[in-house]
Amino acid sequence: MFEYEAPADLLKDRIILITGAGSGIGRATALAYAQSGATVILLGREVKKLEAVYDEIESAGYPEPAITPVDLESAGEPQYQELVNGINNEFGRLDGLLNNAGYMGPLMPYQTITLDQWQKILQTNLSASFALSKFCFPLLQAAENASVIFSTSTAGRKAFAYSSAYTVAKHGVEALVQVLFLELENTSNIRVNSVNPGPCATALRRAAYPAEDPATLPQPEQLVPVYLYLMGDDSLKENGKQFSAQE
Repeated sequence: MFEYEAPADLLKDRIILITGAGSGIGRATALAYAQSGATVILLGREVKKLEAVYDEIESAGYPEPAITPVDLESAGEPQYQELVNGINNEFGRLDGLLNNAGYMGPLMPYQTITLDQWQKILQTNLSASFALSKFCFPLLQAAENASVIFSTSTAGRKAFAYSSAYTVAKHGVEALVQVLFLELENTSNIRVNSVNPGPCATALRRAAYPAEDPATLPQPEQLVPVYLYLMGDDSLKENGKQFSAQE
């Protein structure tokens, strides 16, 4: 596992937007960021899940979070602009963005995947990450130092059979990180990095591998250290790099 001990106030007074915040890695990082002093903006599709995370954070006495329900599968420019306008009106900036939401679907040969399934997987994993990063750019520029993290996958660094759309989408995310790094390097306060969480006990993993025993996999909470490191000031020199949560 990635080893890092975060100072207690690592993210004090930071404003951080997290996608897929209702469960899995999104929920775990939201709790960890809030514990470290951040005001987290919880973005997800299911309001009840977001409210549950909100309640966990509030009951723990961490900074009060915010909830912004968005369906990344169907969101277009108006929804993204509305999101950004709301964050700007409330906070005026973003210190961090964690593009974490993902969808894999069941494993299947590429000959049998439908166009709708293909587009859903690319939209949720790749296009939504691009759109959020693009629309949030002015808010990130308004911060002193901003960090954008993209959750990718082992499938983003090598090809796998029977997961054509997911593999292509995650390779696209890794390429997007490199493009943003090259465009922003030495000209912006924004750093961008990717994290491969590796296999862990999440709903995404269960949907793809239903016969797998989740008890044999790390829990999302065990993967938090790398996400804390990349969001705080200890990683100010990290830019355009690939990290792995389990190495």
